[in-house]
Amino acid sequence: MGLSSNWKSLKTSNEVNSKTVDKQQGANKNFNSKKNSVGKKFTPNKTTAITKPSSVKKTGRIKSVVDNITKQIQAQSAKRNQEKEVGSIVSVNLQKIIDEDNKTRSLSKNVGEIGKYLAIDCEFVGVGPEGTESVLARVSIVNFYGHTVYDEFVKTKERVVDYRTWVSGIRPGDLLNAEKFEDVQQKVADIIKGRILVGHSVYHDLDALLLSHPKSMIRDTSRHVPYRQKYSNGKTPSLKKLAKEVLNVEVQDAEHSSVEDAKVTMLLYKFDKKEFERLANTKFYNK
Repeated sequence: MGLSSNWKSLKTSNEVNSKTVDKQQGANKNFNSKKNSVGKKFTPNKTTAITKPSSVKKTGRIKSVVDNITKQIQAQSAKRNQEKEVGSIVSVNLQKIIDEDNKTRSLSKNVGEIGKYLAIDCEFVGVGPEGTESVLARVSIVNFYGHTVYDEFVKTKERVVDYRTWVSGIRPGDLLNAEKFEDVQQKVADIIKGRILVGHSVYHDLDALLLSHPKSMIRDTSRHVPYRQKYSNGKTPSLKKLAKEVLNVEVQDAEHSSVEDAKVTMLLYKFDKKEFERLANTKFYNK
């Protein structure tokens, strides 16, 4: 019985010692595991999300803004080049029409003469507080055959607020050495005196020049009844619309040219010259 009791006591003591050893070994194992992991290089897997520093994000946003601005500048530049190309094509096509028209009349030898018929067109810039007031900045006159008789920029007496380049085609440099208004006014008056004057809303151009002209000697394509009825439901048609409908020529898609517009106006007159002359002295044209 005494042996049995001692054996139980020894067994219990061994079990306690065994548990203590196991606990100590476990602690050592955890410590070694942590120790080994301290110097281990961290390698993120494909699913690991890496947070970028704020400076990198900011740099990315700036680059994006710069790229967008660069694209806009390139697009605008391409558009301007396209507009220039279109303008050149229009001028070439228009000149072909004028040349063909002259050949059919066998009058090309008189191209350089002023002649009886003249077409006028003007361009304007904006003055005043917001640039909404229009003042004369360019005057162009062509003869019956589309030859340029007079083309001059006009120096404005007020500071130009809006050059309206996208419409007028006028830039600051064009007016630096421009002629004085009074000189241009006198020159135009001398040229058109005693001649048939053709224009589109021609009274607007005459008002800008502070000139008058006998109503019986004015042929206004914007007031021509057949054009109004056929192409504008009785209203005033634009020069652009008449050029397309009557002559099949595209004009004024980009910057305007008073020389080009004057040539188109003369062609519109020549296209229906007999009817223009028949209606010239009616109440409609003389009001």
